[in-house]
Amino acid sequence: MTISGQVSFRTSPPARARATPIRPVEGAETSGSGTAGPRLETSDGVELATRIWPAAEGARAIVVLAHGLTANKDEPHVVSLASELHGQGFDVIAYDSRGHGQSGGQCTLGDLERHDVAAVVEWARTRNRRVVLVGASMGAVGVLSYATTATDVIGVVTVSSPGEWRLPLRIRSMITASLARTRTGREFARRRMNVRIAPWTAPESPRSLVKRISVPLAVVHGRRDAIIPPGAGLARVIRDGPGRSVALVQSMGHAFDPIGHRQICDAVTWALLQDQSLAAVEPSLADGDSPIQLEPQGP
Repeated sequence: MTISGQVSFRTSPPARARATPIRPVEGAETSGSGTAGPRLETSDGVELATRIWPAAEGARAIVVLAHGLTANKDEPHVVSLASELHGQGFDVIAYDSRGHGQSGGQCTLGDLERHDVAAVVEWARTRNRRVVLVGASMGAVGVLSYATTATDVIGVVTVSSPGEWRLPLRIRSMITASLARTRTGREFARRRMNVRIAPWTAPESPRSLVKRISVPLAVVHGRRDAIIPPGAGLARVIRDGPGRSVALVQSMGHAFDPIGHRQICDAVTWALLQDQSLAAVEPSLADGDSPIQLEPQGP
């Protein structure tokens, strides 16, 4: 770690993501909205706890929610967003990322989490062939890493994603970095937060991952994000264009802050609009009559 106005992490490319065979594993009921979902196993042997919000017959798509560092599938902001998406006609599945909550393994801050995403996507596609990934912070890195080689999702929405593995010299940013980069921080996370974090593995930067993503990508970031400010996020390195949409949200903080839920839901709908097969399901939208307007990127 280098402290000279920014926290700097070394980066190197990881192995490319691959599709992951899964098997259902019987799991216990958990609290909160939605229904306890199946336990899934990743290709590297990590069991994941899930929660589902099944829509009525004819769901528009299924949304996979990937939470951020120290959160989990039952965290109130995750549950609230899932419920809002469910109310708009989507199937939703959220899960505890490796090292979090009721799942096994150790957290790698979005690197091996691509296997978690792969396992959940494979199950999701048994319910609906149209899958949209929504990841916040660490979860955003995981869905980006998976999407670099995936052909089984129709869109990706990142929320509060960093652009590079560098954070500004702010108190909350430094605390977050210390959880992953120091032995003391990892021990604190394990004892006090029930989060098991592996030593830093130098994953590929989100900015580099984006260059290899061919599916539609929407970037949502809060202007009041105290952990990853907009200037350090993907919103500063991605521009609106074909298959790309950027939204900076006034008053929104970090990750799945409820202030940004409307923008996140709009971004999911935007991803659906890019799918040509949507014409048979929502013809008025497929014809270009979009009901959403993503907030434009600020100066």
